[in-house]
Order: sequence, then structure tokens, then C-alpha cells
Amino acid sequence: MFYPWKNKKVSWVTGLFLVVLINAGVLLAAEQPTILVMGDSLSAAYNIPTSSGWASLLEKRLNEQSNWQLVNASISGETTQGGLTRLPDLLRQHQPDLVLLELGANDGLRGLPPSLISNNLEKMVKLSELSGAKVMLIGILLPPNYGPAYLAQFENIYPNLAKEHQLPLVPFLLEGVADKPDLMQEDELHPTAAAQPKILETVWLELKNLLN
Repeated sequence: MFYPWKNKKVSWVTGLFLVVLINAGVLLAAEQPTILVMGDSLSAAYNIPTSSGWASLLEKRLNEQSNWQLVNASISGETTQGGLTRLPDLLRQHQPDLVLLELGANDGLRGLPPSLISNNLEKMVKLSELSGAKVMLIGILLPPNYGPAYLAQFENIYPNLAKEHQLPLVPFLLEGVADKPDLMQEDELHPTAAAQPKILETVWLELKNLLN
């Protein structure tokens, strides 16, 4: 037999339950801060399993040790101009609390003016900060065959930006890796899967102070 008043009661209880679930989900999302990684192939696990990349290893560590979540928006071949173009949408979509900015290597390998690279990175820093996110810079060095004058200008980009904007800085992502042939792929530009835990520790040394 059909009892309309009972059906309405069930509908009311079901609706209330859904509201509680939705509110709980909103609160949970609000309480879970987000890290956005903006990088190139060095952060996109180039030519190795994605799960082996340092960003994936970082995500696993965050899941085990904190309530932070990670969004890796790194793309192989990415430049500072490409990152600058993509960043506004990523900031709106993910609303990160912290942006790890690892870009510039591909610009440098193409011999682009260091001033242009620096300007693009600075714009990304300002956009991130305007959205309410903190920024950590991750620097990179170029192979020595680009000449001392260009190398000097390029290498100064990251510490100069970090000093000017008072940003935490990882001076060289591949510290302790780039000079070890057994940790680099045949192209001598990208690290192997075996190198990724070392890279993670290099990033973690600076990052851990920002997660409290």
C-alpha cells in the first residue's frame, strides 16, 4: 500500500543527508591545502614511469605525512611563456596554497634572453601571489657548452628573483644528480627513475618548512 506521507518523510531525510554530505565534502576540501607544481619534463617524469617521478613521490609522501594534496601541471617541453599562459586557469581551477615553480630550462636550451625568462617567471610569481598562493622557486643549471657569459646570466635568474620577492629557493633541482652519469638518461639532460628519490630530497629540504 502506498503511504504518501511516509514517502515525503523519506525524501526529506534523504535530502537532509545529501546536504550534510555536501557540506562535509566542502569542509574537507577547504581543510586540505593544495600544492601546484608548474614544471617541464624534469617534473613530468620524462621517459620514465609517471609513478617514479619526483612529483609523484612527493604526492605519496604528502598523503602519508600530511593533509596536503598535490596537482602536477608539468608538461614536457614547457617554457616560461607556456607556463605563464596556462597559469591563470590553473590557479582558478585548483586554488593552490603553494606553487612550486620549476621552469626555464627549455628557454635556456633555446638560448632565449635571460631577461625574458626572468620577466616571465616574475609574472608567474605575481599571479600566484595575487591568487593567495605562496611560491617556491626551483632553479636549474644549463650544460657548460652555452658559454660563460650566457650561463652566468641564466644562473642568476633564480637567486635574484628569490631575493627580490623573498621566496624560498631550491638552487638546483638536479643537485647531486646531473654530475653522475649513472643517474642521467642517455640524452644527458633528463634524470633516470633511480635519480628521482634524490631529487625529491633536494626539493623536500626546502619544502618541508612551508607545510606547517
